[in-house]
Amino acid sequence: MLLQQNMKAVGLHRYLPIDHLESLIDVEIVKPIPQGRDVLVRVKAISVNPVDVKVRSPKERVETAPRILGWDVAGVVEQVGSACTLFQIGDEVYYAGSITRPGGNSEYHLVDERIVGNKPKNLSFAEAAALPLTGITAWEALFDRLGISQNPEDNKQKSILIIGAAGGVGSIATQLANWVGLTVVGTASRPETIQWAKAHGAHHLINHYEDFVPQLKQIGLESVHYIFCLNSTEKHWRNMAEAIAPQGKICSIVETEENLNMTLLKNKSVTFVWELMFTRAMYQTADMVEQYKLLNRIAELSDAGILQTTLTEQLEPINAANLRLAHAKLETGQTIGKIVLEKF
Repeated sequence: MLLQQNMKAVGLHRYLPIDHLESLIDVEIVKPIPQGRDVLVRVKAISVNPVDVKVRSPKERVETAPRILGWDVAGVVEQVGSACTLFQIGDEVYYAGSITRPGGNSEYHLVDERIVGNKPKNLSFAEAAALPLTGITAWEALFDRLGISQNPEDNKQKSILIIGAAGGVGSIATQLANWVGLTVVGTASRPETIQWAKAHGAHHLINHYEDFVPQLKQIGLESVHYIFCLNSTEKHWRNMAEAIAPQGKICSIVETEENLNMTLLKNKSVTFVWELMFTRAMYQTADMVEQYKLLNRIAELSDAGILQTTLTEQLEPINAANLRLAHAKLETGQTIGKIVLEKF
């Protein structure tokens, strides 16, 4: 009979403002045992994302068992379930996990192997932890949702507008769009975000607080073939409808506070599509393993020097105080790149 083991984690019982000491707390929970296609990962580094802040934000609900957040992990496979075929004990991995299961802010974490990738060899665990959620989102949006070809020859005369190019997802999407030969137009409004977006491959920058079309014309573009919206879908809706080319495609990751006027897209026969990187895991789709494949492709691009990690700040150790600090920084809306925490 196996003895039950506990592990350290950071979680919550109540959904509170981040300046409240109980908004995130240090806890001990039972160390899980992998079954089926799950692998148990010894967590080496984690990153924070806007989804963590959104899930943790104040609401009238109390959790009897601690809720564990965190959807960016890099670590080492500790155990594998009986049906696992993709990984072995000792493999170094990275992944974002599933929104419908406990997150990775714990010493050990259970995750389905089909949404896990081999960690880039050229990156530390901290550098790798900055990549999964933003990498999966950007990859799925560009290649699965917008249907962009990965052959640069197909994209020679094509352009993409990335709204929020200096953010976590925008920084990866900019690099990937550049890699496949698109003309990349990013939006940014501050000198430091403009510089960041240019450093990650944006050919042109425009201001998202101003009308898009006049700014596009100033850089020689009448319209763009693709738009990837990473900020306030409804606020930019009319600008996007005006800037998109006939038969172009728009993808957004930001849910709306109000109904969108889809008729604005009709005359141009424009496609609009959503991207949520949790969809495959949430619905256990038949193609879940595509996240394993794309994470491995991202790792290959990283190892080849084509894709850069967006880690900008490291905190140590992984505990409630440091996670509260990271959440507070994210809530300012002024962070550039990713904040990563290491070591319990």
